[in-house]
Order: sequence, then C-alpha cells, then structure tokens
Amino acid sequence: MQSDNALARELRHHYLFAPLSDAQRQVLLASAERRRFTAGEHLFGHGDAAARFFLLRSGCVKLYRLSPEGDEKIMRLIRPSQTFAESVLFMDTPHYPVHGEGVEEGELIAFDRDTFLGILQESFATCRAVMGQMTQRIQAHWDEIETLALQNSRYRVVHYLLGLLPAGAEGRVTVTLPARRVVIAAHVAVTPETLSRTLRALSDERLIEVAGDELTILDVAGLRRQMH
Repeated sequence: MQSDNALARELRHHYLFAPLSDAQRQVLLASAERRRFTAGEHLFGHGDAAARFFLLRSGCVKLYRLSPEGDEKIMRLIRPSQTFAESVLFMDTPHYPVHGEGVEEGELIAFDRDTFLGILQESFATCRAVMGQMTQRIQAHWDEIETLALQNSRYRVVHYLLGLLPAGAEGRVTVTLPARRVVIAAHVAVTPETLSRTLRALSDERLIEVAGDELTILDVAGLRRQMH
C-alpha cells in the first residue's frame, strides 16, 4: 500500500508505531492494505486465524463475544486512530479472541502481523519500546474492566464520555457519539433506558448538552469531579 502523508504522520504519534523508525514504518506500510467496510459488515470472527491487525481511520467498529445463550457482550468500541486486534502479534498460533463488526461505515488499515514481527526481531531496542507501550495499554484496559465491573451506572457513563475527549481537553468540548445509544449502553453495561436517564440527569445539572449525535461537555473539569 502506498502511504499518504496524513497516515504517515498519524503512525508517528500512535503508541504502537511511534517506536519504529521512518524506514521501519515504510516497510510495514508496504505490506498493509486499506479497506472500506459498511455498517453491519463482519470483519472477523472469534477463533478465526489472524494474519493481520488493524488501525481504524474512520467510522466505528465493535469487538464482542457471544455467550453460550447467544447474547452479545461488547468488549470495546473502536474509534478513529485506535488500533485493534494487536494482541495477535504475540500469540504462538494467532487467532482473533473476539468478533469484529462495523458499527458505522468507514475505513481501516490492515497491517501484516509477520511483517511487524520481522521488524521487532531485527531490533531489540524497537521491540522493547513497543512492549513497554503495550504494557501501558494493557494496564489501561484492566482499569476499564474494573470501572465496568465495580462502579455504578452513572460512574460508568461519565467515564465513557470522558474517554471520548482528546488528550488535554479542558473547558467546553463538543464530541460526536461514535455509535448508536443502544450500542454505547451495551458497551458500558447499562440498559438503554439507564443511559438515557443518566444523560438527562447530566444535562439537568448543566454538565452536558445533547443534540442528536453531538454531545457537548460544558465543563470538563466539572464532569471529571463526578468520578470522585
């Protein structure tokens, strides 16, 4: 795949690719594929052989598992500039641990697992830097699991809204909800009714404003204080 300047810049600032040199990133991009997907499109299945991992450029993707009864449990909602399925990099026999499905149409970059591993094998310093970054991400995921498991519904909704903000956001910030509310509710383990009720309460408290898919956090610091 021929890299464009915007994608090359994005990779320089992404945790998984930042430790690579420009030359190493070009090698990785040469074996990558750009893919469009539609809402509802099945991207991969739980247990499928995994030769690639992904970077989302636009749209939204959900990662989920099915219970023995067939109930869907959303593990993550992927937003633009986030990677997913990178855990397959270090599996002896790589298989996707979840299902992946498009929530909204968009575009992703599919990176070749073996090419990335080859880059790491050639440079211990690069490998160590990437592993350090991945360890931090794993810790962040454990923190998220704790939030979903131990905290009440209001805390979980506020935690999710704050997670939509760009780094360093302060004051008044408007974001676009990345998925339908029923999908977001499933992700934060609340009913759609509870999500709507919580958003209404936050609006009544003048912490947020909601207009369709646009959500404005009126006071980022004030919303953060709800976490304590």
